[in-house]
Amino acid sequence: MNPAEEYINNKPEPYRAVMLHLQFLIESNFPEMQLKYKWHMPFYYLEDKMMFCFFNFRKTFVDLGLSYGDRLSNQHGVLIAGEGRKMLRSLRFKNLEDINDSIIIETLQELIVIRKSMKKK
Repeated sequence: MNPAEEYINNKPEPYRAVMLHLQFLIESNFPEMQLKYKWHMPFYYLEDKMMFCFFNFRKTFVDLGLSYGDRLSNQHGVLIAGEGRKMLRSLRFKNLEDINDSIIIETLQELIVIRKSMKKK
């Protein structure tokens, strides 16, 4: 088992279930993403080199952190800045019921467009 999967599988319930569901959503909808392990957390990379998003277990919730999330439209009003974050935004989940698959997919699709357009400049 790679370190990213080990991180996910070693978390207590319901947070493990949240991360497994997020992992399934990302990998089934965005096959171009690669799961790696960086700074002691599971990170998804776009096009193998572009840090895209990560999972972070925080005692009472799971953060789906989004690099350059400050550029997102936040059309659903669910992005959280907090903790002095300038460019990072996150979606937070305490249990599986908090997850809205369509919002996550739409948010990640928007971020892919943003990140790929940044690369072209």
